[in-house]
Amino acid sequence: MTVRTLGDAFDPRNNSIGFLRWVMAFMVIFSHAGPVAGLFHGADIGEQWGAETSLGGVAVTGFFFLSGMLITRSMMTSRSPARFLWHRVVRIFPAWFAILIVTAFVLAPIAWIHDRGTISGFSSAQPDSPWDYVYNNVTLVLNQWAIAGTGADTPAVQFGYNTWNGSAWTLMYEFACYLAVLVLGLIGALTGRLVGAIIAAGVLVLSTLQAVDAGDLATVFGTLGNPQVLQLAAPFAFGTLVQLFIDKIPYSDRLGVGMIIVAGLSWWLGGWFLVGQYAFGYGLIWFGTRVRALAWWGRRVDLSYGIYIAGWPVMFLAADLRLQEAGWFTYLLVVTVAVHVYGYLSWTLIEKPALDLKNWRPRLLASATSSPPVPPKGLGASGAISEAGGGLRTQILARARFVPLAILMVATAALVVVGAIR
Repeated sequence: MTVRTLGDAFDPRNNSIGFLRWVMAFMVIFSHAGPVAGLFHGADIGEQWGAETSLGGVAVTGFFFLSGMLITRSMMTSRSPARFLWHRVVRIFPAWFAILIVTAFVLAPIAWIHDRGTISGFSSAQPDSPWDYVYNNVTLVLNQWAIAGTGADTPAVQFGYNTWNGSAWTLMYEFACYLAVLVLGLIGALTGRLVGAIIAAGVLVLSTLQAVDAGDLATVFGTLGNPQVLQLAAPFAFGTLVQLFIDKIPYSDRLGVGMIIVAGLSWWLGGWFLVGQYAFGYGLIWFGTRVRALAWWGRRVDLSYGIYIAGWPVMFLAADLRLQEAGWFTYLLVVTVAVHVYGYLSWTLIEKPALDLKNWRPRLLASATSSPPVPPKGLGASGAISEAGGGLRTQILARARFVPLAILMVATAALVVVGAIR
């Protein structure tokens, strides 16, 4: 009897992973509305009944599993390690630069004015100035959480979350996992599968030891003193394993539904880090593969990343404006609309133009590598529009879509220089 495998069923161009990412971004937002705005008794959803992780934690597990699978696939099919790394950079950093600047110089000033009735003193406030906020966090490593004392009266600060972006801490771990996949690709551990599988399985073993409290893992690897390392690395490594053996993993509706049930029970009753997170990962990729009616979601406009990184800052500002006093429904409705608007602007102005540079090879680099130049997506080799007969107006629009991205890069560089000088 022939068993259908996940490799047979999964189509990287026809799946509902975009929809799942959008849903999980909102799982994070709704979960964090507890501590940020004082809703749900001030706790993340899930913590009320003693779950091992919150609803937001479940979503982050899903993000890391899908990334582990898809990023490993990307490395295995990439033309070169340098191109793989460039793809990861243009996907993560431009939108990150944008939210840093928007938070420091749009959202935080609004909170400052609301709290003090004037903008006076904001730009020179110490400690934690807005200038330093961009400089200290530009690398994804969060070295500054607060901005000029804004939001001091919010429920978030009262609950111990004095930060303008309490969701963004996962990004440095995400990018670190990308670099780990890059290293595995460079040493050939993905091509032969066995070495990559052994390394990934080793991460799962360490995560299991941590889950059963088998001892102080920091005595073996110092970095494991931070439990979040394995809590994020394990689902990513599981995604890597799934991709490496995608042609061996059985695929069926019964198994998919069963794994979702197992994940739900283990989140509720216990055993999430032992069993639940892996069952959830399989359930996600089963749903993404099975429900192709949602494959259109995020194909033209992918809001999930913008929503994820803007969710906490928007909620924090809304809490500072005391919007939660109008009720949980009004608060979450306004936040939902606001993050969708931001996500659309982020995608249209920054993320999509940046992704259009994924295969770009400028003439200078082409000359240095003795390879032909490759223009940004949508432009011909000579800089003309790739579609014949585009006309002057189309040519102008095609070039103009890169203007906000260029301005962002210049502004970020300038703010980093100012932060370094200060």
